[in-house]
Amino acid sequence: MANILNAQTQHPPVIKTDLAGQTLVTLRTLTEENPASLATYEKLGGYAQLKRLVAEKVKAPDIISQVKVSNLRGRGGAGFPTGLKWSFMPRYYDGTKYLVCNTDEGEPGTFKDRDIIRYNPHQLIEGMAIAAYTLGARVGYNYIHGEIWQDYEIFETALAEARAAGYLGENLFGSTFSFDLHAVHGYGAYICGEETALIESIEGKKGQPRFKPPFPASYGVFGKPTNVNNTESYASIPWIMQHGGQAFADLGVPNSGGSKLFSVSGHVEKPGNYEIKMGMPFKDLLEMAGGIWKGRKLKAVIPGGPSTAVMPASAIENATMDYDGLSKAGSSLGAGSMIVMDETTCMVKTLKRLSYFFYEESCGQCTPCREGTGWVYRIIERIVDGKGKMEDLDLLTDLSNNISGRTICALGDAAATPVLSFIKHFRPEFEYYIQHGKSMVDGK
Repeated sequence: MANILNAQTQHPPVIKTDLAGQTLVTLRTLTEENPASLATYEKLGGYAQLKRLVAEKVKAPDIISQVKVSNLRGRGGAGFPTGLKWSFMPRYYDGTKYLVCNTDEGEPGTFKDRDIIRYNPHQLIEGMAIAAYTLGARVGYNYIHGEIWQDYEIFETALAEARAAGYLGENLFGSTFSFDLHAVHGYGAYICGEETALIESIEGKKGQPRFKPPFPASYGVFGKPTNVNNTESYASIPWIMQHGGQAFADLGVPNSGGSKLFSVSGHVEKPGNYEIKMGMPFKDLLEMAGGIWKGRKLKAVIPGGPSTAVMPASAIENATMDYDGLSKAGSSLGAGSMIVMDETTCMVKTLKRLSYFFYEESCGQCTPCREGTGWVYRIIERIVDGKGKMEDLDLLTDLSNNISGRTICALGDAAATPVLSFIKHFRPEFEYYIQHGKSMVDGK
């Protein structure tokens, strides 16, 4: 049996710790002069793992085994184990199988995947090609968010380079393995970040979630078996194949392997993307981002995007940035979209803005979400307009509980989470706003 690991695994992998202590895996080209070019990626050993796996005819179970050992979990928000997901694809299916990459990050505060296709698109392409080889897929699609056109063009350029160099196409490296990859331009709909709505959109239909089961692994694009992973998940695969699953797992902590991109925004001195080892203390990541701006104090953090529960400063200050660490602290990792709020933030007005987002982005397919998100937004708007009633807080809680868990996809849960968590942790601010018709924080 061909060894899945190469000779380099005999020694500890060299981890780039440039950029103030970051651990660059998916963005390892970032310090190079022309990071997105094929020449740069090849200089760093790009496509060597794809060539090796095909040349050595490494078996799919061996590759999947290493992905399982790596503890790589889906980087799009759900956190489902990637290796386990790959094992769901039917191995002996005779027809066409598909591969889909979800680069449709439309949630507020989420901007990591676009940096991968902007600065290191070839690692994503190689990761998808390795997945295609493993799962027996001949065709792949990268569904890219509709509001990042420049990055879409960069990825198209990378695809052309990869085809010209023989990394995509028919009978790759003289083998029987064929794989081609296409970019698909979305139209800015948040709902298309849900994997089955994304598949519907690829097929040219209105982007609305499907009932599950059947799951994409058995009924995906054009009714064929399909594997869907996030951009960061696929882009981690070449590193895992080079250094081994255990080396990737060792970068992080138990149940949260590897490094992870965190999009840090809000009231920090240096907002941006930071690729760090899983399990880093929140305090260290905040310091890496320059700390709270203007010398102010930390008030609250949304750790993984608005679909994850807001955390007051007291709850997150001693938390670690990994799945279990944030879960124990009362929230979740999500996509790693960390929105930081200082002491001047009015939580009532912030919730109004977030509720409007979910109301606008509901696809309208499920009544609890279609009607409930609008109802929630209008109640919060009424409070901000100075016309709120104290019973509105219980009504908002009841509404949110009746939206959550009663929709086809998770958007209903995502819309309910900020309402429930904001009221839970900052109820006095809501009560003050109702009683005085103005904010406790800014007096307006």
